[in-house]
Amino acid sequence: MMKQFLAVLSLVALLGMAMAQTNIEFWYAFSDDARSGWIQDRISEFNEQLSADGKDYQVVGERKGSYRETLDAAVLAARQGTPPHLVQLFEVGSQLAVDTGIFEPVGNVGGGIDLSDYIEPVINYYTIDGAVNSIPFNSSSPILYINKDLLEAAGLDRNLVPETYSDILSACETIAASGIEAKCIGFNLHSWFFEQWMAEQGAPLVNNGNGRDERATEVLLTSDAAKNIVSWIKNLNDNGYYTYTGKLEDWDGSDAIFTNQQAVFHITSTADLGNITAATKEAGFELGAGKLPIADGAERNGVVIGGASVWLTTGHPEEELEVAKDFIIYMTNTENMVSWHKLTGYYPVRNSSVDELTAEGWFAEDPNYQVAFDQLLETIPNQATGGALMGSFLETRTIIEEAIQKVLNGAEVDAALEEAKKLADAALADYNSNF
Repeated sequence: MMKQFLAVLSLVALLGMAMAQTNIEFWYAFSDDARSGWIQDRISEFNEQLSADGKDYQVVGERKGSYRETLDAAVLAARQGTPPHLVQLFEVGSQLAVDTGIFEPVGNVGGGIDLSDYIEPVINYYTIDGAVNSIPFNSSSPILYINKDLLEAAGLDRNLVPETYSDILSACETIAASGIEAKCIGFNLHSWFFEQWMAEQGAPLVNNGNGRDERATEVLLTSDAAKNIVSWIKNLNDNGYYTYTGKLEDWDGSDAIFTNQQAVFHITSTADLGNITAATKEAGFELGAGKLPIADGAERNGVVIGGASVWLTTGHPEEELEVAKDFIIYMTNTENMVSWHKLTGYYPVRNSSVDELTAEGWFAEDPNYQVAFDQLLETIPNQATGGALMGSFLETRTIIEEAIQKVLNGAEVDAALEEAKKLADAALADYNSNF
């Protein structure tokens, strides 16, 4: 009887501990098994450590939909008084996130964070008004992908890596004349590339220091830098060198054109390097890579980081926020960022991770990964490469994409960009009227 009594007491004690345990909610946007599984594995490891340390907390991860859906869900939950502790948000949602007022800059929690190991162009993006607002997680930028076999079939050096717009045009002329059954170049019709080419020219996308000195009020779509980009794309298209699926923001379709050997060159994210490498091996051709080609006469300035970061929400006890922050620092530590990079192709966000990858010969084994890192590490931290901040970014992206599509369908560059500027400025003014 005494043993039974003691067993009941033990069960009651365990139930009491379980009831006292506090969940630290992490909402993220990844839906695929590989990336979601990686996150859940890191959560399990961290929770085991919390338990070993006798802390009554556990991190609970939940996929909430797209980046925009995840942000909307977090805002709604905050208004209802039940916000998650951690939210993964896309980079162009940064101004939106700040303006919601529901997020606490991560640098303000628990005595701040040590920034010395973070890759500067990456952490630079998420530093707003001098405060580190979030911890970068999945980071990427675009590079040039090359089908070396098709290059050689067209009579070009299979190791050719075009550096400028003119270099691409010159290669395209030779490729077209060769008669091979492939277009010269393809890339997804997405404003992200336009934004990168603006930064490479040292040109801001919006006024007021790219929205970082004060709130942006104008979108700079009629600048010389903007015209350089769209004129080059028009030139490619008019000469029959360019191909895309006809859809806006069609990442998978654009990748398929390249991996099916329907284009010699391809521009897309470094985050696709793992998948494209596997696809090209299956297709039986050799893959090369180069830095993003830049406008003629421009000094290479660098790229704007893409991807997402993790934000802390307000409305929680300080100790809970500290546990949440500790989890994100754990998830993005040196070892985990090495693992994340190998799985996905996203940049690790720490210099120590790059050092570890170099020491183990990862880049020597596949130099294409080295290209991506060189481009990032050589980026000059400034307002152009820091990236634009504006609350109407998503709408502006669509406006830019539709303007480029009009040019592909015969519109003049100047007229299309002037119309796009009016629309983008109006969208920005409408957004700003809320503040």
